[in-house]
Amino acid sequence: MNLMQETEQLKEHLERLKHIYEENNPPESKKDKQFFLMVKERTEPVYEILAEWEEKVLKLVKERKVNLHPQQITSTRENMELLLLNSYYVDVKRKRYMELNHSILFIFDQLLIELYDE
Repeated sequence: MNLMQETEQLKEHLERLKHIYEENNPPESKKDKQFFLMVKERTEPVYEILAEWEEKVLKLVKERKVNLHPQQITSTRENMELLLLNSYYVDVKRKRYMELNHSILFIFDQLLIELYDE
């Protein structure tokens, strides 16, 4: 899968996570093993794509092929990882969740613009 496809796929996951956050009921207990296993199963593939995505983008940044800072890329991965959990466990305020969501989306869109112009 190329970087544009990965980025588009991550954007789709981001949108799906937002719906999950908005419509989800958090588990009764954070120690609910069934819930944890379900979340793990659903999020593991996203973590893998995200790690691969970060590696590829950082390489492009290093080669100066995209005009983004390495810290922006790493922060985007970290923020997306936060949203992966917060979407299911709903333990962050809506305002903070949306700030993270918009921040991630901004970097994804910037990257796509730069890749498209390449």
